[in-house]
Amino acid sequence: MKILSRFVPAALAGLLVLTGCPGKKETTETATTPDSTLPKAPAFNADSAYAFTAKQVAFGPRVPNTKAHVQTGDWIIGQFKKMGLTVQEQPFEAMAFDGNMLKSRNIIARYMPEAPRRVAIFAHWDTRPFADKDKEHKNEPLDGASDGASGVAVALEMARVLSAQAAGTAPGVGVDFILFDSEDYGYDGGTQGDKKNLLGNQDSWCLGSQYWAKNTVPANYKPNFGILLDMVGAKGAKFSREGLSREKAPDVLEKVWNTASELGYSDYFLFADGFSVDDDHVNTNKVGIRTVDVIDFLPTGEFQAYHHTTQDNMSIIDRRTLKAVGQTLLTVVYGE
Repeated sequence: MKILSRFVPAALAGLLVLTGCPGKKETTETATTPDSTLPKAPAFNADSAYAFTAKQVAFGPRVPNTKAHVQTGDWIIGQFKKMGLTVQEQPFEAMAFDGNMLKSRNIIARYMPEAPRRVAIFAHWDTRPFADKDKEHKNEPLDGASDGASGVAVALEMARVLSAQAAGTAPGVGVDFILFDSEDYGYDGGTQGDKKNLLGNQDSWCLGSQYWAKNTVPANYKPNFGILLDMVGAKGAKFSREGLSREKAPDVLEKVWNTASELGYSDYFLFADGFSVDDDHVNTNKVGIRTVDVIDFLPTGEFQAYHHTTQDNMSIIDRRTLKAVGQTLLTVVYGE
């Protein structure tokens, strides 16, 4: 993904623009206290989410057109099916900025598909083929432990927890986990000046969500709202209030950030306005799905040091961050 822009305080007078980028059900313990004003939600298991992250990374970099990419996709689908969700694959081909045709597939897993009211959880499951911000390994693929795997891991753990709920403890909405492919094969002019962008003015990022937005699965899909997870597993993660999220879905943003605060996670979910980021939510918002982006991104307009480097491996993954994000989202879902 790349940074687009951010409106800064009036005292700075101007617009700053940057570029860069379900067997027998069982109930589980609840994560809210008896005197909490929040809805009662089951507990999100951070150890399980950590294991889901590690499993994806163990396949190797999930770069389209590779064996690791195919194996990881098959494993993700298998996990959702084992949990009892209804799963659809959406295969497609897309040309990358360097001319490579990427054999890709979006993965759609539906919990309680019969429920008329729905919430969408988005993430991407591929990894970037080049660590272009890395000083020593610029042209090597990265593990994408936070950038990709962590968002999928939170989605998988949410699905596992939801699928374990008895009828009387299920949420009042269905949940769709929509995982996009070929998100991170974009051209970054700031770090890849030695390469040629064959796509010209066409957006080279978020190819999976671009395709899905033109061919929505399910057809005519209109959930209550969507939440995009991107880089949600690193130690010390900071989720600022991303610009397009504030513009397109301010009420959803307030719901998520206020829930996180009440749960005690305001060290992660910052009440600070950040830049706009060219991410998958750009395309979901274009088709009328009010979507916010939960992304590890500093209010100053900078990504964390691991971003698009080989540092993005299991060494930076923190169960506390996964817990903060997963518990917040489960609570938001149970509030609908």
